[in-house]
Amino acid sequence: MFADQLSRELLTRGHECLIVALYGGKPRFSFVSKVKHLNANPGKRFFDLGGWKLLSNIIKEFKPDVVQANASDTLKFSVFSKIFYRWKAPIVFRNASKMSYFIDTRPKKIFNQWLVNHCAGVVSVSELCRADFQKTFRFKAKNITTVEIGVNILEKMPEIPQDVSRLANEGPLMVNVGSLSPEKNHEGLLKIFSQVKSKIPNARLAIVGDGKLRGFLENRIREMGLINQVFLLGFRSDALALIHAADLFVLPSLIEGLPGVILESFMLKVPVVANDVGGISEVVINKQTGLLTDPDKPEKFVNACLSLLENKNMRESLVENAYTLVKEKFSNKAIALRFEAFYKQLIQN
Repeated sequence: MFADQLSRELLTRGHECLIVALYGGKPRFSFVSKVKHLNANPGKRFFDLGGWKLLSNIIKEFKPDVVQANASDTLKFSVFSKIFYRWKAPIVFRNASKMSYFIDTRPKKIFNQWLVNHCAGVVSVSELCRADFQKTFRFKAKNITTVEIGVNILEKMPEIPQDVSRLANEGPLMVNVGSLSPEKNHEGLLKIFSQVKSKIPNARLAIVGDGKLRGFLENRIREMGLINQVFLLGFRSDALALIHAADLFVLPSLIEGLPGVILESFMLKVPVVANDVGGISEVVINKQTGLLTDPDKPEKFVNACLSLLENKNMRESLVENAYTLVKEKFSNKAIALRFEAFYKQLIQN
């Protein structure tokens, strides 16, 4: 989605863009220009000569000024392709998390340092991630910058789907959006919600997303007696509409970069409670645009949720401040201008 939105904005500014999808499946691009699919094999991430050659052929035909890798697998694929097939375009890596969280062994450090050394530039999603990346890999300061994620500013709010509208009508609705993976802390969210429900019995929690922990979370929901209060909605293409239906957006993640769902919640005027991890504090300014909590003190998260659900004036104040922030600084148009400026800087150097 990020590549799609950025490419559309760059296209409106007169640039040519090509999206290359690494793996199979049918991603839903709204991008009106060119999309290529490599259909790479995830099992051959470290030796895929055929895939590397196909990417090389695409790059040599399209002749881009910059090749941007938006994830770690994409970076590996791009670097190996460039080394084996000797294309010339500079690689820009989009760094969306604190790399030091994942570089926990010396072999990982050596390998990732080697990958990073083949990058001409790095665009980090937050100042915290930028500083962490620079410290971890000793990357040249002049070739790394911070450009946050952006959102499309909607002219009108999305229509709430019927299944979620029913939940919202039954009581206060808390919504979370994210992959069902350990760092998103959904088990912790269930415990938090259970305590909120003890104070507000008709509260509901909708979790949007899928992943390897789905079965585990289904079991925990049953064990905790939350079957009629917590709903795992799986992957949805109407996530914005689901957030719009919420009284509260909750993000108790333990690891994050700067998640776009927070900015989307701002745009939709839904109050946010989030753990203070990664670059979240750069947009969720405590008691101004949302409420921040200590990830080691889940009881603080519970209290923050209760405060917002029970205090309409506080909710209204936070969402107005948050909406102003996202509209002025985090629209996709503004973000595209900053990417464009960084590309030009790299090319000119």
